[in-house]
Amino acid sequence: MNPVNTIKVPFVSFLPLEHELDAELRSAFERVYQKSWYIGGSEDEAFEKAFAAYCEADYCVGAGNGLDALLLALKALGIQGGDEVIVPSNTYIATALAVTYAGAQPVFAEPDIHTFNIDPDRMEELITDRTKAIMPVHLYGQPCDMDLIMEIAQKHGLYVIEDCAQAHGAVYKGKKIGTFGNAAGFSFYPGKNLGALGDAGAVVTNDIVLANKIRALGNYGSDYKYHHIYKGHNSRLDELQAAFLSVKLPYLDKVNNGRRKIAERYLEGIHNPEIILPHVIPNVEPVWHIFAVRCQRRDALEAFLQERGIITNKHYPIPMHLQQCYHDLGIKKGQLPIAEEISATELSLPMYYGMEEWQIEYVINCINQFGQSEKIFVSLEETE
Repeated sequence: MNPVNTIKVPFVSFLPLEHELDAELRSAFERVYQKSWYIGGSEDEAFEKAFAAYCEADYCVGAGNGLDALLLALKALGIQGGDEVIVPSNTYIATALAVTYAGAQPVFAEPDIHTFNIDPDRMEELITDRTKAIMPVHLYGQPCDMDLIMEIAQKHGLYVIEDCAQAHGAVYKGKKIGTFGNAAGFSFYPGKNLGALGDAGAVVTNDIVLANKIRALGNYGSDYKYHHIYKGHNSRLDELQAAFLSVKLPYLDKVNNGRRKIAERYLEGIHNPEIILPHVIPNVEPVWHIFAVRCQRRDALEAFLQERGIITNKHYPIPMHLQQCYHDLGIKKGQLPIAEEISATELSLPMYYGMEEWQIEYVINCINQFGQSEKIFVSLEETE
């Protein structure tokens, strides 16, 4: 088959939601522009209050991006040089970089091959007298098993910083993620379920002392103007992005429910023995930031779908421990086989609010066709 030049199903599109909210987003811009106040004003304050309430947390502190949110939380908890922080071996590199920038060493724990999230049992084996914190990632919008993680953390006296960059609004046993540990970092990168129109992030916590310290650390270490109590950073949520996020936040549940319906269609409709569907643990409500499948012939599947105008992605093609920037950790290929297996077989299917019914059905039908012509050809050969 000749490649199809026209994209029939993009991997992601912001247009459906942005068209729906066009007037409100333009109004938010005008409101900020007319006030001529761009940092640390009423828009930031209003969004922080609203997002904390949405997360069922007491406090929210805006940050420049999701990586900074994690870094500020780590530094506020006193994580520093000589410390170790356990992170999943299967995640985006920002999780590990936050630990590195805090001066500590990331220790990679293998994931559960079925859920893609950190495996609590394998995690506990890595705890040493240098371990100070655990950073579970609710990867692809799937909640981690927080009961087990919190039990292990309490047993060993460890901090827990949740990485919620892909899981805005996900629920674990009736409780919003981001409220189990000492703090949680969120990213509002444009592609997230709750995305800004640029970079932005936030930390949520129930600890007012921690919230105040995070706010000061993100404002050059200053608790009030020209008074610096910490060696801080410049990482604040600006007024314009806060205003855009305030427009989008009331629609987040609608967006998440739309993604859940697409995921349900994929889970019910994909029936190809070569495709391993994601597994959801009991008593959780994922938000399906990514719909990740696995296939031993991943690259062939990717090419097959692309030829038919379906754009996919890989999360993530090179595991963190094999990235050149972490060669200094001395982890060799084969030492974290589960993360490597996921990196070699994972493929992310199109998933976004506003996907049309025919697009969902088209993706399902194409995936179910993958490999079928080859089987027919083999069958015909056998009958000759």
